[in-house]
Amino acid sequence: MGYRGRIWQIPRVGGWHQGSRSEQESEICVYAIVRSGGRQHKVAVGDIVEVDRIPTGKVGDTVELSTLLLVDGETVTSDPWVLAGVKVQAELVDHHKGAKIDILRYKNKTGYRRRQGHRQHYTSLKITGIPSAAK
Repeated sequence: MGYRGRIWQIPRVGGWHQGSRSEQESEICVYAIVRSGGRQHKVAVGDIVEVDRIPTGKVGDTVELSTLLLVDGETVTSDPWVLAGVKVQAELVDHHKGAKIDILRYKNKTGYRRRQGHRQHYTSLKITGIPSAAK
């Protein structure tokens, strides 16, 4: 759960990895931290993540995300010069709106009341490939 300003946000389905911890530790773990829309997301191959809307993309298009950190088993790569050439491949799955958020403003003894609603636009991406860092 995160607190942004005056609005509480609940984590979305698909951003968290499913499965027990022992199953994930037995496999070689490959994941990356990517940046999209000013936010950072932890992704692995096959994950579906929600990012802020990508207006130029259409459903089925391939998108490249810039990588900030790459973990390949025991190897951790965080050097920006090495990661400059590493782009995570993702397929655009869907455009949709998030849950409605009600914004209420009230000041007592003055009759000041304002109600405003907001629905954020999101794009669902399915991660199709994480290339390894060239050394």
